Amino acid sequence: MSSPNGLICFTNCLLPTEDGNLVEQDLWIDERRGVVLDSQKTFFKRRQRPDRVIDLGGNILSPGYLDIQINGAYGFDFSVFEGDHETYRNGLKMVAEKIVETGVTSLVPTIITQEKSLYPTLLNLLRPYASPVSATLLGWHAEGPFIQMAKRGAHAPEFLLEAGGGLESFEKVYGAENLAVQEDWLMACEPQSDSVGVRIVTAAPEIAGVRPAMEEAVKRGVVFSIGHSTASTDVATTAVVGGARLITHLFNAMPQLHHRDPSIIGLLGASPHLIFPQSPSISPPTSPIGSVFPTLHHRSDSESTSSLAKRIMAAHGEGGAKATSEAFDELVTPPMTPVLAPIETDLGLKKGEVTKMSFERPFYEMIVDGIHSHPNSVRLAYSAYPEGCILITDAMKILDPNLKDGIHEWRDGKRFVKEGDKLYLEGTDTLAGSVVTLDKCVRNFSRFTGCSLGEAIKCATFNPARCLGIEGKKGTLRPGADADLIVLDRKGYVQSTWVKGREVWVRRSARQ
Repeated sequence: MSSPNGLICFTNCLLPTEDGNLVEQDLWIDERRGVVLDSQKTFFKRRQRPDRVIDLGGNILSPGYLDIQINGAYGFDFSVFEGDHETYRNGLKMVAEKIVETGVTSLVPTIITQEKSLYPTLLNLLRPYASPVSATLLGWHAEGPFIQMAKRGAHAPEFLLEAGGGLESFEKVYGAENLAVQEDWLMACEPQSDSVGVRIVTAAPEIAGVRPAMEEAVKRGVVFSIGHSTASTDVATTAVVGGARLITHLFNAMPQLHHRDPSIIGLLGASPHLIFPQSPSISPPTSPIGSVFPTLHHRSDSESTSSLAKRIMAAHGEGGAKATSEAFDELVTPPMTPVLAPIETDLGLKKGEVTKMSFERPFYEMIVDGIHSHPNSVRLAYSAYPEGCILITDAMKILDPNLKDGIHEWRDGKRFVKEGDKLYLEGTDTLAGSVVTLDKCVRNFSRFTGCSLGEAIKCATFNPARCLGIEGKKGTLRPGADADLIVLDRKGYVQSTWVKGREVWVRRSARQ
């Protein structure tokens, strides 16, 4: 059923705001253009009011969810290409059409470490795609191959690479056309992509050549995410100063939090006390101890990270560390915290006033399935930096709300074992992504942290959109944004999904 004048008013509903509140307010959309409207301007300037009014019965009308790390779903694996372009595209479209039942209206298909010759083809096939009946495919997320062997997880070790040639190494693997300047890359995309496009690369900043490569790629519009890494605090911080904007699945495939070297996780609590050198010739940034201890030797990135990797490999062998609990993987206590030199800076005099940071803390992803991270860890991270929290599924191809537990085929002769929301490689206890849906992650997150449903929704809508720089179009109810919407009951269950102002899925029990 469409509106005669194309305008729809949703009433008797709660709207999530960009600060995490839920407010009782109407929402107007233009279903013909597929955008959210400013009701005041539409009424007073255009002198129009919606011909169709939808009473939501007190339910929540939210922006559609964004999943920025998903490896496949409904039997299709984004990382598997069997030589037929049309078959691959049909698989992408099938996932995009079905996943709307989970509340996802935009996603970033993710490919894990591959044989390097496959990347140019896969990334070209994963250019942005939009249709009026499915979730939007925003672009691609390349997780690997420039990652740390000791933290590779389910990634194939024989395909891991270094980036000794910097950006040139990236271009040889991913394809120069896929790392073009953002505007040029978008111009080469299909017209229906609607000018919204995303490229994410997960890499370990301690790997040779990664940091200079990513600094150049960031200038071209690529989002650099730190992941599958053993980076120390200094190396991770330097990567953020150099443009890293995201942390891939926090707590997983990285050193665990240590009070003397909090590593990647510690970025969430980055202290404004730390001072970083302005000269690009001085690297990495460290605590201000040089003037007091001028002869103190700081190990280089490669020395510190490679020695840690060697210790882990020595303890666990070629197979690497098990993934049941990485909390016990670190074998050597980090060195004593350096004594910080006193710094004469102004101190805040107002309660709640925080000293300005010299850099912006990165966003961070979390898989909130109750398996990848303990509820206490989820709450700890969110308490440290709520504005940076992004919920993801990291789901594998067997993501399907209706799929039964058991053994399922994966790739290269390997098989998954599914037990509820837990997914691991057959014959091991290595976690291999997840099968949790994003709407369930939102509900779990609210329960685990104690935050409101509105605040949890923000972590699957506005926060990921802001991280990717598309918050004017996606993840928001701002006037002019895409009318990608989901209706949730007050327990967070999806009742219906709308894409560009048109209803594309309705829960059976909610059908008239």
